[in-house]
Amino acid sequence: MYLGLDLGTSGVKAMLVDAGQRVVGSATGALDVSRPHPGWSEQDPAHWIRAAEEAVATLKAKHAKDVAAVKGIGLSGQMHGATLLDGSGKVLRPCILWNDTRSHKEAAALDADPRFRKITGNIVFPGFTAPKLAWVKANEPKVFAATKTVLLPKDFLRFWLTGEFISEMSDSAGTSWLDTAGRRWSAELLAATDLDESAMPSLVEGTAPGGTLKADIAARWGISGKVVVAGGAGDNAASAIGAGTVKPGAAFVSLGTSGVLFAANASYLPNPESAVHTFCHALPNTWHQMGVILSATDSLNWLTTITGKDAAALTGELGESLKAPSGVTFLPYLSGERTPHNDALIRGAFAGLAHTSDRAALTQAVVEGVAFAFRDNLEALKAAGTTLTRATAIGGGSRSSYWLKAIATALGIPIDIPADGDFGAAFGAARLGLIAAENADPLAVCTPPKTAATIEPDTKLADAFASAHARYRALYPAIKGATQ
Repeated sequence: MYLGLDLGTSGVKAMLVDAGQRVVGSATGALDVSRPHPGWSEQDPAHWIRAAEEAVATLKAKHAKDVAAVKGIGLSGQMHGATLLDGSGKVLRPCILWNDTRSHKEAAALDADPRFRKITGNIVFPGFTAPKLAWVKANEPKVFAATKTVLLPKDFLRFWLTGEFISEMSDSAGTSWLDTAGRRWSAELLAATDLDESAMPSLVEGTAPGGTLKADIAARWGISGKVVVAGGAGDNAASAIGAGTVKPGAAFVSLGTSGVLFAANASYLPNPESAVHTFCHALPNTWHQMGVILSATDSLNWLTTITGKDAAALTGELGESLKAPSGVTFLPYLSGERTPHNDALIRGAFAGLAHTSDRAALTQAVVEGVAFAFRDNLEALKAAGTTLTRATAIGGGSRSSYWLKAIATALGIPIDIPADGDFGAAFGAARLGLIAAENADPLAVCTPPKTAATIEPDTKLADAFASAHARYRALYPAIKGATQ
C-alpha cells in the first residue's frame, strides 16, 4: 500500500492506493486560514500536523490493515509558503502562505535584480518565498536573525514525519532561489536575501526517496517495517503526476481555489516576461510551464457568501446549455493576479451591471470571468513557446459542466473529463510514494486516466465569447488605478 498526503490550503488529504493504483480510501483533516491584516494569509504549521493526524486516523479507523501495509508515502503541498525554524527545529512564526501579498514591494525589488529572472526563469512574484524572507528581515528582524532553516509547507510535514530537512525540485522552483535549469539551489540568489545554503533543505527528485518514516509515528499508525517517504511535489506538479500530465504537450486545466493551466515540457523553456511560471516537474529531467489565476473557485465561493446560495445552486441556475455572454463582466482579481499581470494590488470588479442584472447574471459573469482569465493564461503560454491543442479538467470546479463549456469555448480547445476517480494531488503523491518505494518506472506508473467525455468548444458562440474577452481585457487597465 502507498499513502499520499496532500497539504492544501483548506485541509490535509490522505489517500491510500494499492499496488495496482486502485484508491482504497481517502480522508481529510480541515484547516483554516488566518488573515490578520488585508493581503495577509497565514497558517500555524502545528495545525498541518493535527490535520494530517486526523486524516490518517480516519483512514486507519476504516482501513487498519491497509494502513499497516504502507511501504511508501508521497507528499504534495501548497507551494511558496515560508515556514521558519530556529536551530532546534521550533517554528518561529505562522507560515506566510502562497496567497499572501504583503511582500509585493520586496518582490519588486528582487525582480529588479536581473539575476533572479536569468537564474530562476521566472518573475519574482509576491507570493514566492524569497520576498517573504526579505519582508521578515525588514519587519521582524529578530525572527529573521533566529531563522536557521526555511521549509516549504509539505517539507515541514516531511520534517515531522522523518526528522530530516529535505525538499525536491518542483516545489523549490517556486521559491525564487532555485537554479531551475540546473535543478540546484543558487548560492548567488540566496545571498541576495542574506541567506545561504545552510538554511535550505537538501534536494532530491520528486520520484526519489526523501527520508524514512520515524519509528514512533509508524508505531502509532500501526505500520511495521521501513517506510520510504518520497521527494514528492508541489501541488500542481503532484496533480500533473496524478492526471498523467508528464509527456510533452500534455496539459490540464485545474479549477481549484486557484486556477492553473499546466503544460508538461521535455526541456527548460523560460519566458518570465509572459508571467508564465517555468518550474521543474516532479520527474527527473522534465519541466513544466503554467499560468496561474489566484481566485478561480474562490471567486464563486465569494459569491456564495454574498448570495447565501451554495456553488452548485448558483451554477445550477444557469442551466445546461451555454449562453452567450450577457454584457456583465467580472474580473476575478479578489487577491490580485499572477498571470499575465503580476499585480498583487489589483482587485476584482463587476462591470456592465443594469437593473436587470439578477443573481444568475452575476454567476454567469463570475464563471465567464474565470474562463477569460484562463484565456489570458493560454495566450501567455503561447508567448512562452507552448501551444495547447486540448487539456484535461481537474479540481473541484470541474464538476460544473457549464463552467467547463465556458472554458472550452473561451480557450477554443476541447476539454477532456476523466473517468470517475480522484486523479488530483493526493493521488499523484501516492504515485510518487509508490515509485520511490519500489524504484518503479515513472512513465509506466504515471499514465493518464481514461477519458469519460470531451467538451468541445461551442463554435456558434465563439465570436460572442471573443468579443466578451476583448471587453474583459480592456477593463484591467481601466480599473488598475481605481482599485489600488
